[in-house]
Amino acid sequence: VQLQASGGGLVQAGVSLRLVCTASGGTFSNYIMGWSRQAPGKEREFVAAISRVGARTTYADSVKGRFTVSRDNAKNTVYLQMNSLKSEDTAVYYCGADGSGRPFGGIRDWHDWGQGTQVTVSS
Repeated sequence: VQLQASGGGLVQAGVSLRLVCTASGGTFSNYIMGWSRQAPGKEREFVAAISRVGARTTYADSVKGRFTVSRDNAKNTVYLQMNSLKSEDTAVYYCGADGSGRPFGGIRDWHDWGQGTQVTVSS
């Protein structure tokens, strides 16, 4: 599956931003979808995941309560709503997909990646 992410930008701390990722080339509802990020000088880290029909979500502790992942299977799109942004959220955000059929529980990495979108939060 091919993934195209958008929605990043330069924002001030405390505001909200929504990332959008559109998929093509696969049956979208067969994929667990989600997001990871990579800050300068750091390893890529898991952010959030959503199950194939959207019934389950999971988040990194660092974003829990501030970020919300959702999906629209009719539009082959997954979203990441980011509220109360902090400077430490500054990173390149990547959309990820897993169509391997593995269980949702414990997912923390992806088989397919999109290009990243830069999010910069100024304090």
